[in-house]
Amino acid sequence: MKRRAFITLLGGAAAAWPLAARAQQTAMPMVGFLGTASAGPFAHLVAGLRRGLQETGFIEGRNLAIEYRWAEGQYDRVPALAADLVRRQVAVIVTVGGETSAAAAMAATATIPIVFIVGRDPVKLGLVTSLARPGGNATGVNIFTTELVEKRLSLLRDLVPAAQVIALLANPNYYLGPVQIRDVEEAARSLGQTLVVLDGSTDEKIEAAFAALAPQHVSAFLVSSDPFFDTRRDRLVALASQHRVPAIYQFREYAVATGWWAFTLAAFSRARSRPTCR
Repeated sequence: MKRRAFITLLGGAAAAWPLAARAQQTAMPMVGFLGTASAGPFAHLVAGLRRGLQETGFIEGRNLAIEYRWAEGQYDRVPALAADLVRRQVAVIVTVGGETSAAAAMAATATIPIVFIVGRDPVKLGLVTSLARPGGNATGVNIFTTELVEKRLSLLRDLVPAAQVIALLANPNYYLGPVQIRDVEEAARSLGQTLVVLDGSTDEKIEAAFAALAPQHVSAFLVSSDPFFDTRRDRLVALASQHRVPAIYQFREYAVATGWWAFTLAAFSRARSRPTCR
């Protein structure tokens, strides 16, 4: 999703702020920012949000306040962070880092406008009534990263045709982790591909997952869509290089952080999937 389109969504939500909510912001309007990951790896995206807001006349600290809440990859913290933003009486809540934050915000309030970014159909997730008419207090965009995890498996097979066993690194604690595991398992069966699912829900389990590649004769590696993995991208890339296993990921940041194997696969995945995303 383009940054300007996201700012347009946020601006539309601002236009819908109730007068009562505006009146409560005596000094300046307050935006609640709810993220499932940590601030460091997403600093460049937050900077882009600030630049986009400035282009529309909103400058943080001058005529706009932003309350940031980061769950640091601990998804069980997200509902409490969402509830805290509601208690702060923010005028709008921006959720990033997947479906977990969007669902938590919607559970916390039915009145404060919510702008979300998710990787799966928001209608199927129950976030909106329809794409054309969202209804309720939430609106946003689908960037398809979760829905394309099966496509990434197919691309990985095309690029590493000799791979007899492919591993999927997944996080069962993530909101859509079990769904992604099911989808990839079904796709692997239809392709006749042997798939090994490895638990990556903690740093220790990520290390153990890579250590298990050689004993299980894994020849290629697929990382599922998960904000937790995005915050560990440098480590994931380093482990893939250390174990000399080709890997495919969801975002370009992985390619930027690594060598030619991951760059080729991530870039090719992005190029092939672009026509599907609109």
